[in-house]
Amino acid sequence: MVKKRIQTSTRRGFLAGATATLATPALAQYIPGDPLRPAPEPEPSVRRNVSGFRALDWQPYFSNTRNGAILVDTVSRALHYWSDDQSIYKLYPSSVPLTEELTRRGRTSVIRKVEGPSWSPTPSMKKRNPEWPDYIPPGPDNPLGTHALYLSWKYYRIHGTHDTRKIGRRSSNGCIGLFNEDIAELFSMAKVGTQVLLI
Repeated sequence: MVKKRIQTSTRRGFLAGATATLATPALAQYIPGDPLRPAPEPEPSVRRNVSGFRALDWQPYFSNTRNGAILVDTVSRALHYWSDDQSIYKLYPSSVPLTEELTRRGRTSVIRKVEGPSWSPTPSMKKRNPEWPDYIPPGPDNPLGTHALYLSWKYYRIHGTHDTRKIGRRSSNGCIGLFNEDIAELFSMAKVGTQVLLI
């Protein structure tokens, strides 16, 4: 009768083995000359906008911060918020309209606040996309996300989005989009009457 030796594994041995196992497929993926394991495709270059995403002062844009002030910079794709007493300043990444013709610039204000907004396409959206539904109730499929600040310009809003890939991009039909957690915070601070400037 032959006695088998039982090996007890140590934590160090386990970690070393697990690391080797995890690393093996990555190393084996690309083998020069092997048509079944080609070199990875180069990733497309991504245009970063880090230099434009910086804190700003309110004075060049507003004569005062009465009722609070929101500045949307469509070039740097950032939304700036100053509270009425200027004790709070917030800077949020945003999505902006897809094209120049969909982009509206100038002064407006918040006229309505809605938590759990519903959505209907505008007549021009429906003309461009007749397959779109006429109405989407509040919820995860709603393109306005969890909160919306309605502006005095018809059809324009600052709102959340459930599609986080849109933030930092030209991706909207005219509105300004924020991450849901950011619009929830802004929603809690902005008032009906908050000044808004899009540049």
